[in-house]
Amino acid sequence: MRDHATEELHDMTTTPHEPGLGAIMSERRQLTNVAYRLLGSLADAEDVVQETYARWYAMSARQRAAIDSPGAWLTRVASRICLDQLRSARARRERYVGAWLPEPLPGSTEWLTGPTGEGSADPADRVTLDESVGMAFLVVLDSMTPAERVAFVLHDVFRFSFTEVAGIVGRTPAACRQLASSARRRVRSSRDTAAPDGAEGESRTATAPGHAEVVREFKKAWEERDIEALVGLLDPAATAVADSGGLVTAVLEPIVGGEQVARGCLDIAGKVPGLTLVERTVNGQAGLVIELDGVIMAVIAFDVADGRVHRLWAMRNPEKLRPWTHPSGS
Repeated sequence: MRDHATEELHDMTTTPHEPGLGAIMSERRQLTNVAYRLLGSLADAEDVVQETYARWYAMSARQRAAIDSPGAWLTRVASRICLDQLRSARARRERYVGAWLPEPLPGSTEWLTGPTGEGSADPADRVTLDESVGMAFLVVLDSMTPAERVAFVLHDVFRFSFTEVAGIVGRTPAACRQLASSARRRVRSSRDTAAPDGAEGESRTATAPGHAEVVREFKKAWEERDIEALVGLLDPAATAVADSGGLVTAVLEPIVGGEQVARGCLDIAGKVPGLTLVERTVNGQAGLVIELDGVIMAVIAFDVADGRVHRLWAMRNPEKLRPWTHPSGS
């Protein structure tokens, strides 16, 4: 019979090598990428990442060493946690005061760039990684069912196979394919609805320089309180949505109509003198930050097409502005 020391030596020589801390922590960026797109909140995404790592290190060294692909394991666990949160979020949203918007991200979103490997599906059904962190795209994601969102994001954005998605969502690969297809139709429908008559939704979005120029002109007209210029920059059917969470003052219902949105902007300027508009990058695109005495009061994201603003999303909820006000989020 082998003695205890011999058994330990045998275990050391036959057990796969456990991945090092550096290799495991290098997955943090990928996990944050996935979780942010699934939840629309950087704070929630970071919590998911922490929980994922907690589950990894709750296993024994032998269990960790036996996992063939730690990165895949971590992503799978993070996605399942997100799916659970998305399911429970529906009840919380019913109690939310006013409109709920995804949490806007400041500055460059290079750290949110995901994998670029090729997938097996038709490239026409793929979305670009830059688009997948845009506010317009995130708003559409929020209209999906939890299963649709997870299947679509993992497959169309992160190139997971439907077999891999099925293991996360708990459905068959065929069912996950249908979920992603349904989600894809939602995305296309949103583009078509926002597109001008006779225009293709896929090609209507402004280029980055064109988008920035419209936002710059919008800022100028707002500062000069030029109602005619503002109306000219807004699509006649433009909408503006504000998210305050009931924590600060904001219009709870969407403002519909270009002229109505323009007048709403001027009303804000009139009621709160001393506001400063600052051009900033919001979710990878040109946007505006409203400041009062150096304090950020709101962050505005724009949907621009054909030289006009079609949609504005104003974040007023101070809890969702933490990435903008906390030093680590600037």
